Amino acid sequence: MSRKCDWHNMHSNGSGELVVLVFQGGGALGAYQAGAFEAMDAAGMAPDWLAGISIGSINAAIIAGNRPHDRLNRLHGFWNRVSSGPLAMMPVLPGVPYRKFFNEVAAVGVMNTGVPGFFTPRFPPAAMMPEGGVAATSHYSTAPLRDSLLEFVDFEYLNTEGPRLSIGAVEVATGNFRYFDSAKMKIGPEHVMASSALPPGFAAVTINGKQYWDGGLVSNTPLQYVLEDAEDRDLCIFQVDLFSARGAVPRNLSDVAHREKDIRFSSRTRLTTDRFREKHRIGAAAARLRDKLPEALRDDPDLAFLTAVAPARAVTLVHLIQRQVASETQSKYYEFSRASVLDRWAVGVADARLSLGHKDWQGRAKSRDHLQVFDLGRKDL
Repeated sequence: MSRKCDWHNMHSNGSGELVVLVFQGGGALGAYQAGAFEAMDAAGMAPDWLAGISIGSINAAIIAGNRPHDRLNRLHGFWNRVSSGPLAMMPVLPGVPYRKFFNEVAAVGVMNTGVPGFFTPRFPPAAMMPEGGVAATSHYSTAPLRDSLLEFVDFEYLNTEGPRLSIGAVEVATGNFRYFDSAKMKIGPEHVMASSALPPGFAAVTINGKQYWDGGLVSNTPLQYVLEDAEDRDLCIFQVDLFSARGAVPRNLSDVAHREKDIRFSSRTRLTTDRFREKHRIGAAAARLRDKLPEALRDDPDLAFLTAVAPARAVTLVHLIQRQVASETQSKYYEFSRASVLDRWAVGVADARLSLGHKDWQGRAKSRDHLQVFDLGRKDL
């Protein structure tokens, strides 16, 4: 049976809700999402639908493209691969100043030599290549990523039996946002690579004659797509963010670069959540007004339009947010050292366990009256 037909019949958590994992983009920070999935998997929260941008699309594809008992092993395989070689060296001295130095050295190494299983520097460099080709428009080749995707993702399973997968990209020529969705089309490695093609580091990926870049250029979260494309299904959404909207006021230029990235790549989640909550308020107010009107006015089309603004489904949104840590710098999203990957993975596990074990989560009840939002993870690290 095709994915177009069968995803509507899935129920993972016994309550009739679709369990949805929404993964932001954020490069090396994506190990946090893998850790969060490990905790959710252990708690029996099997996803019906995964949506991702950039590194989030890679993690989502690995989960959607493997049978349940293989998912965690495949995630470990990918993240061990991208943190292997020189990046597998561990820090030998304690303390935040030394760890910052260690992380920066690892990031410089990535810039010079690339990341195993992900990307390698182009030689000759782009500035020396003839205009028009992919080698002239990017600093790195992502051919290793294609090999990794073919190794760690079973695309046949993804497209026929796995949970729904939606990944976002931007068409270069028009600037239009586009989702590649296994409920509507066949997904291949090129679609995941397109969602991860952040310029000028990576070249655009051509699909059906059109070129695509990383979806994070327009929106770093697929949350809006999930909320708008779920039709009338109740949703339990785990929004796993890699950038925190809150942070300290910068004290130097390095801090400025760090804070700017956090604000830019986290803001869309807040905007989408606030917009959806406002739609619920408008619809609820219109419904109350309808009940106050005479019978003859209750079928007014303008009133019906306002009443329908609020989706007729229960939506629960759980925020899992990777908070800032003292040893991270503005290079954190391309710092793939084994030490940082393990740290981020462990924090993802801890945050998800904390949220799923919290009394507010344990005692929740579905509500069609408003958007329920839970942010139960640790606030500071």
